[in-house]
Amino acid sequence: MAYVDGFLLPIPIKNIDAYKRIAQKAGKILREHGALEYRACIGDDLAVKMGMPFPRSMKLKRGETVVFAWIVYKSRAHRDRVNAKVMKDPRLAIDTKAMPFDVKRMSHGGFSVLVDA
Repeated sequence: MAYVDGFLLPIPIKNIDAYKRIAQKAGKILREHGALEYRACIGDDLAVKMGMPFPRSMKLKRGETVVFAWIVYKSRAHRDRVNAKVMKDPRLAIDTKAMPFDVKRMSHGGFSVLVDA
């Protein structure tokens, strides 16, 4: 069964284009090193009435939205091998202080696929 790394991050709307450029580059490099899929999605319909809306859980500030992104791998071991290669790739040497979002407010984790329908 596949393995997924998932990410939620708050991003100023004015920085979406800068994030998109970084995400496109990262996605290409992740795929080159073996990731099966990479998606980065921008919040569009976040005013939901059920549960905890992303804006509230992410404590969005005025002028921010949410990016929901994921990377799919064959397995957790495959993820670890791909990430080891990616971390050594100089094309992804990014100064976290220059990121177009607040890295400290980003949420992420690894997930075993429970259902694949």
